[in-house]
Amino acid sequence: MTDATLSTSALTKHFGGLAAVDNVSLDMKVGELHAIIGPNGAGKTTLINLLSGELTPTAGAIRFRGADMTRLTPEKRSRLGIGRSYQKTNIFSTFSALENCRLAAQSRDPRPFNWVRDAFSYDGTMQTARRALDAVGLSNRANEIALTLSHGEQRQLEIAMCLATGPELLLLDEPLAGMGTEESIKMVDLIRKLAGTHAVLLVEHDMDAVFQLAITLTVMVDGKVLASGAPAEIRANREVQAAYLGKMDDAQ
Repeated sequence: MTDATLSTSALTKHFGGLAAVDNVSLDMKVGELHAIIGPNGAGKTTLINLLSGELTPTAGAIRFRGADMTRLTPEKRSRLGIGRSYQKTNIFSTFSALENCRLAAQSRDPRPFNWVRDAFSYDGTMQTARRALDAVGLSNRANEIALTLSHGEQRQLEIAMCLATGPELLLLDEPLAGMGTEESIKMVDLIRKLAGTHAVLLVEHDMDAVFQLAITLTVMVDGKVLASGAPAEIRANREVQAAYLGKMDDAQ
């Protein structure tokens, strides 16, 4: 038995003769942040797409709270309690920040669309939307059109939309991409706070942020797990240094 919120067993995805994800087994738990790092083409985003249901595995299994969900659709996984963000911000740019979160919260209503009733009259849904905005520090931007928000605020909004659906697990795909220093600091603080109450899988190229946040760090190379463990163990791993971290240091 395991207390993992989500676990994978020998998860594999082939595209023709290419194994983009090859025999990957991981555990994610509430209160822990599990970071995935590796060079471009290592299979990190493919792994997230397998976990979110946007890709179907060639082999292996995915379990959520102990139940098999290997073949479930993205919508069913979302309803189970899995939220994700994308490398490219995925929001309704012409709606306000509050409307974005209201739509996300409304998707959890047993009857999400009633064309007669005013959507803003759903008190519970609106409260959930406002709580989500407050959780990411955007309560004072609730009525701003999403397109007018800064890049960092748009990334915060996308996470707020995830929170409005009530997730237990968050899949965050490069949430710091394209951010300046100040925005990155805010996002790191937000992710750290969320990791206290959620299981978080983080894919990120910002090594400073990864080593600040991760409880467990997994290194992928060519679709396979090269090493997995505490950040200090990964930093000291000679194979990891040769395959990835050494190259990162040389580039800096």
